[in-house]
Amino acid sequence: MRLNVVINALGYLLIILGGAMLLPLLWALYYNGPDIKAFIITSFITIITGLILLKLTPPTEGIRTREGFAIVSLGWLVASLFGSIPYMLAGTFDNYADAFFETMSGFTTTGASVLTNIEVLPHGILFWRSLTHWLGGMGIIVLFIAVLSNMGYGANQMFKAESPGPVTEKIKPRIAETAKILWLTYFILSVMEIILLWLSGMNLFDSMCHTFGTMATGGFSTKNASIGHYQNPVTQWIIIVFMFMAGANFSLYYFSLRGKSLKTFWRNEEFKLYTYISLGATFLLTVVLILSDGEKILNLEQVIRTSAFQAISIITTTGYATADFDKWPLIARISLFVLMFVGGCAGSTGGSVKVGRHLVLFKAAALELRRLIHPRAILSLKVNKKNTPDEILINILIFFFIYFVIFFIGAITSVA
Repeated sequence: MRLNVVINALGYLLIILGGAMLLPLLWALYYNGPDIKAFIITSFITIITGLILLKLTPPTEGIRTREGFAIVSLGWLVASLFGSIPYMLAGTFDNYADAFFETMSGFTTTGASVLTNIEVLPHGILFWRSLTHWLGGMGIIVLFIAVLSNMGYGANQMFKAESPGPVTEKIKPRIAETAKILWLTYFILSVMEIILLWLSGMNLFDSMCHTFGTMATGGFSTKNASIGHYQNPVTQWIIIVFMFMAGANFSLYYFSLRGKSLKTFWRNEEFKLYTYISLGATFLLTVVLILSDGEKILNLEQVIRTSAFQAISIITTTGYATADFDKWPLIARISLFVLMFVGGCAGSTGGSVKVGRHLVLFKAAALELRRLIHPRAILSLKVNKKNTPDEILINILIFFFIYFVIFFIGAITSVA
């Protein structure tokens, strides 16, 4: 593996990251906050470090497979290391471990936080916290690929390593063009949500921050009560719709626009299953809340909105909340817990297992049952009318095994 190629790519990544820090700096300047110096210094350090890395490692044509995976792995680590600096310089955290945790949670759109009182933070820090979500949602490495188009075959390996889901669908023959289209789609949908939230009554700052958390399905908010702070039904419905959209495969937006037909979505088996699960969970929660004596609901629209918000927030792993569902009946809490393991569609910003993997396993199980009944039949596993190679099925099974092993280890460790 050529280390100079990896270091050179990380240099470009730091320059992009340092440039992104200028956006929260603008908000810090606008509100004349105490975090102005933090972003000036951090942006300068990040960009200069990136330039030094580029100077020390002259560009080399192409990125090989090993180098591609190294860039993806180290890219997230380096981004989080430098992205933590504003928190420390602004005095948000007393120790670097907490700052690094918050930054890594942002870039990976995990949404976990060590902060207890969010509303006391300066606007620049709040914006940077949400911006890390947005950058990590579609993938900072995918953005890197979109900006640089001379990486050759290694770009394909990086895209596969970065993109979520059991299969990586190419919109265009060149990976760089695919990355650009995905990021453009991501950007356009984000702008649409910002405008709609702004028109619904949010100020522009909160509209942008909550859009970042919605489109990235991460859930960072500028309010301690999350979306529950906003009692406007229109605002909540807008976020419900865009959370659902963020959980769909982003390539479907491009194909539907190119074909000028929304039927593209419904022809996709994964999207149909994703829709059925979302609607089914919403219906179940609605019935449970209506029948529950402990839940005081003012009207039917409110209970449907509350149920839909929590169901879609959980299935897409966004993590926003409008109600304290810990007080809901047991069956409702179990339903939400199960939804955590579903996730969004492949090629979305949603986390967890992904609907596509569940779909393949369901189809594989049904296929095996048919083979038991008809042992001489020639059957093949198909998704969206295309044969699914055995390699994909094996990869999904391995993924499930590793995923749940890590989950149980984490659960046992947290209890201990």
